[in-house]
Amino acid sequence: MYRNDTVVPFFALLLSVALYLATYLDGQHIAQLHGGKPPHEALSEGQIGLVAFATLALIYALIGYFSAWLEGIELRPGRHVPSPGMAVTLVALLLAVVEAALSGFFVRLLLFHLTEKPVSPAAEGAVFGLMMLVGAVLLAIYKKYYLGDEVLVEEEHSEVPW
Repeated sequence: MYRNDTVVPFFALLLSVALYLATYLDGQHIAQLHGGKPPHEALSEGQIGLVAFATLALIYALIGYFSAWLEGIELRPGRHVPSPGMAVTLVALLLAVVEAALSGFFVRLLLFHLTEKPVSPAAEGAVFGLMMLVGAVLLAIYKKYYLGDEVLVEEEHSEVPW
């Protein structure tokens, strides 16, 4: 019927791996030109471009796979009522507890930063990023296992103008 293929995300993932490999090989080539060690620890302009496009392709592939996981490979018309099991509920509960613990830890980091001594911004950013990832996983679980779906289709030659 209506397919949500993972062919394009697969090739985007391959492109991403190839571009990351090209970035690594470019760095090795630059190091070889400078006597075996790189001239500095920074990336060249070409490497920055390769990493940017590789990251873009990786994000595109992850979104494609995520869409196929959430919506399914083949869309079937009609209303679909989810029936979450106990395992999904326990995982969601565990992730909610982890999210609460991370947010409490993040607040403690901020308070420690304000009152005692400075905390590394990378540590604050890592905790906040982890909070956002756990929140995104919670939302995905909620969408997949707790929200009902309804797939509406129309005939190919219907009277809808588009």
